[in-house]
Amino acid sequence: MAAFWQQRGRRQESGRLGSVLDGLGSVFDVLLANARLVLGVSGAAVLAIATLAVKRLIDRATSPRDEGDPKAEQKTLEESWQDLALIKTTPKSPKKQRREDLSEPLLSPARPLVPDPRVCSAPLGAPRLKSSPLRCLTLQEKLLSHHSSRLAVPETQVSLVPQLARSISTQLQNFLRSKCPELPFGRLFLSGALLDGLEVLAADHINLMLPVVLDAGLWSLIPGEDTVVRNPQYWMIKRVDLGYFPRGSSPWDRFMVGRYLSSNVLNETLHKMLVASINWPAIGGLLGCVIHPVVASRDLKLEVKHDQVELSITLFPVVEMEDKVLLAVPPEGLVENLWLESFYRAEVSKVKELDAGDSGARQRCLRILNGVCRSHPTLHKLGGSPVTHVILHLSATGSDWAEESLADRFQQVLEELVAYLEKGVLPSYFNPKINLFSELLEEEIDEMGFVLYRAMSEPELLL
Repeated sequence: MAAFWQQRGRRQESGRLGSVLDGLGSVFDVLLANARLVLGVSGAAVLAIATLAVKRLIDRATSPRDEGDPKAEQKTLEESWQDLALIKTTPKSPKKQRREDLSEPLLSPARPLVPDPRVCSAPLGAPRLKSSPLRCLTLQEKLLSHHSSRLAVPETQVSLVPQLARSISTQLQNFLRSKCPELPFGRLFLSGALLDGLEVLAADHINLMLPVVLDAGLWSLIPGEDTVVRNPQYWMIKRVDLGYFPRGSSPWDRFMVGRYLSSNVLNETLHKMLVASINWPAIGGLLGCVIHPVVASRDLKLEVKHDQVELSITLFPVVEMEDKVLLAVPPEGLVENLWLESFYRAEVSKVKELDAGDSGARQRCLRILNGVCRSHPTLHKLGGSPVTHVILHLSATGSDWAEESLADRFQQVLEELVAYLEKGVLPSYFNPKINLFSELLEEEIDEMGFVLYRAMSEPELLL
């Protein structure tokens, strides 16, 4: 019964609405009949389209909807918006028509726009600028642009970082002399790519070398390949003539394990001094910075925060004997008496010597590749020594390293790196027995090889 009365109420409402709409329809008919006289041809066309759209809206509002169709209301709204769009897209008639317009058809073909001679965009006789097409840069031009614009270290860092590091070195040197006067440490000195002009992107790290002065009559070097590790990149420093010069004759005997000078024991002793014995807040306040020793690191590291730069300083005890430069950097594992042979000084010296001999671009190529490796998450372990040794190997073959050949040499270095990664072996330029890839995992070698293999055909991917 309730449904019946609801239906009836709807019919009555629709009936009343229908009568009202019929009256409106008659009004629209009268307007259309007199529209041409009042509004003219164009105005009558606009009014007709508008009236048609409104009538459609009224018809859809009064027509019964199919209650079983859930999309009926959506269709009605969409069709209504389409009808209203007819009104918006209809061209508006001008307020006052000209006589010549009445003789033209309603839909006239489009005419090309003719510039108004009264509006002049450029003075007469002025040459017209021609838009030059974009020129594709060659790899040579991209490399030179990348080197000059993206790899440069800010001048403030170039001057501030060495000065700050030397000040910290002086404070550390004074502490060691007062704390350990019996240990003959040499004079601390700075080392790293920044000082050699090979730093790229940012001067945010530098090395501080601490010489360990040994008596050559009490110590001798044992090649790592003659020990249980069988690694020619490491050496052992052995105490000799204990029968004539018993333990205690050398101030470094306290750092021995067995009969060998332990790089691990020396590092642990220095680490305790850096962390617990030196008043770094006072030194930092004196130098206008904040200095924190890195407690959790195996390396001897200091983190320095200045207003203009954040710097990481790594301290390396170094032994120079028999034309070898050995760093207190033991490999991970149980062996703690090994010293790593460093070729950095020889690498930089050889590259600069070769460039000076033929005005070559080896240093420029090295900086570009170091920047690529440093910014790429997969290639960061290839930067520095491995890339330098590849360049030295190529230089030994007599390649042309003039600046005009930079692109060719850059691609050749990529090809050589891929070839060495395929073998998993990169021999050292100064000692072919040493494999510079020996510390890399197989997965790392595969990922690096894949990235560089893709870059062989498109070197621009690395820039």
